[in-house]
Amino acid sequence: MFTLLITIILILAVLLILVILGQNSKGGAGAAFGGSASQIMGVTRTGNVLEKATWILAISILALSLASSAFYTGAQSNQFSSPNIDSAKQQVVAPTFGESESLLPAATEETPVETDTTSGN
Repeated sequence: MFTLLITIILILAVLLILVILGQNSKGGAGAAFGGSASQIMGVTRTGNVLEKATWILAISILALSLASSAFYTGAQSNQFSSPNIDSAKQQVVAPTFGESESLLPAATEETPVETDTTSGN
């Protein structure tokens, strides 16, 4: 379904390009390429039809593009595999401790501070 929508979007995009190229220019550089020929022949109504076709094609491309996101399945994990990612997954990062080592700080026995009670004061 996703491929069908993309194909329809591409066909509509080509039609949109053709409709835009067929429109009557408002002047400027387009008049140098034969834009005034339609004024000589008296064709004035085709501008309205082509303008409506431009809007319809543009809105339909937008709607189909948004609808195609519902059918997009995304990349599966088995489609792409990197040797760096695979080797990183195999490495064990957990720290190992020997019998005498621990995660807790070493417990040191504090020697009590002796106060001198024999002095005469």
